[in-house]
Amino acid sequence: MSLLDLSRWQFAITIMFHMTFPSITVGLSIFLCVLYGLHWKTGKPVYLQMFRFWRRIFAVGFAIGVVAGIVITFEMGLNWGVYAAQTGPIIAPIIGMEVVTAFSVEAGFIGVLLYGDGRVRQGTMFAATVMVSIGTILSSTWIIAANSWMQTPAGYAMRGGQFAPANWVDVIFNPSFVWRWPHMVLGVLISASFFVAGIGAYYLVKRRELAFARRSVSIALGVAAILLPLQVFMGDQVAEHLFGSQLSKAEAAEGNWSKPNTGWVVFAIPDQQAKRNIAELSIPCVGSAFYGDLSCKTANPPLDLTPTADQPPMAPVFWGFRAMFFAALWMFGTVFYATILRFRRKLWTSRRFHRYLLWTTPAGIIAILGGWVLAESGRQPWVVFGLLRTSAAVSQLAPGEILFSVLGFSLLYLSMFVAYIAYIVRAVRIGPERDRPLAAERDRVLLAETAVS
Repeated sequence: MSLLDLSRWQFAITIMFHMTFPSITVGLSIFLCVLYGLHWKTGKPVYLQMFRFWRRIFAVGFAIGVVAGIVITFEMGLNWGVYAAQTGPIIAPIIGMEVVTAFSVEAGFIGVLLYGDGRVRQGTMFAATVMVSIGTILSSTWIIAANSWMQTPAGYAMRGGQFAPANWVDVIFNPSFVWRWPHMVLGVLISASFFVAGIGAYYLVKRRELAFARRSVSIALGVAAILLPLQVFMGDQVAEHLFGSQLSKAEAAEGNWSKPNTGWVVFAIPDQQAKRNIAELSIPCVGSAFYGDLSCKTANPPLDLTPTADQPPMAPVFWGFRAMFFAALWMFGTVFYATILRFRRKLWTSRRFHRYLLWTTPAGIIAILGGWVLAESGRQPWVVFGLLRTSAAVSQLAPGEILFSVLGFSLLYLSMFVAYIAYIVRAVRIGPERDRPLAAERDRVLLAETAVS
């Protein structure tokens, strides 16, 4: 593999590993605010039990996500030195604001969130939880702003071979940010909802802690039912505005190389060298319908409309889009059926649905990762779309060194991911029984008595 390929793989592996954790923790931070707020308002112990259980899941994912995020910053400077030098006047302040936000808001209050329960007032505890949640949202906002500027650069001027900010409002609120930011926020909320619902369903199947399980599943599915229709609308708007400015991304996502096709390609094995699909399955007229034409006359744009040198790799764009799209259909169908069960008063008695719901736990994460692959692969061969090629932005390092780091990072991330999954499995098996407020108070009393004696 070339230096460019190795550098791209290293960055892609790091990004995909990192993205897995914000996909869960950003939404969980808001969920924790809701849970503690309900406990503070109602005084019901079950909400405090839920808060304590989900706080542990949030804390470990938050810590791993922070570590992986730090690596990204170093890779941008080391592996992509030309990119860092040319875009530094714009990207560096935005990433700097993300770091300031993370350390001043998230790190400033995370200690109270993790260790303040029972030690500080409820109002202080709730405020700290809210501040951590605000910090996670602001951090992701700055990241989306930087990435969106790379997708649709605006508000800049070229000075001495660098992209210099001419208007910071236009830089931050660039054309794609306006749609991508709410799309991403809705995505992480839905992802966390299915994560919570899936684990809650485990306790319904096992008939353990039913009050905890029912409230977890009910809140999660309720949030998903409200947000999924909004997400479908936002996803359509992102496609309309971003695909309009990046036609090559739209062409690769459709899966057509040269021939006009009014159908929609469901499955394809693209051959980039031969510029054809080795195998494909297309549904007639559906592609035309996606463009608002029910007469089956509007053909999808083929990739050969874009010069070969400017074509993105079709396979990751095509499958990234379908991973996101099919995961969205999966979640939408699940919520729709759950709503029917709720109205029929069978949501808590349908054991078969509870077992099925377990399998939907990673659905939101799959959708987010698929969308990220679509966005980043579809921007190629540009790192700043239409202005700076990826091949011109890479640092001239020894390929052997990059290969060694790619293998090392891959093994490290795999071990960390396996450890995270093992922790979640262990925490779920132990269960939320230990988080009951009365049990926790009894343990503290026994511990105090033991220390005195």
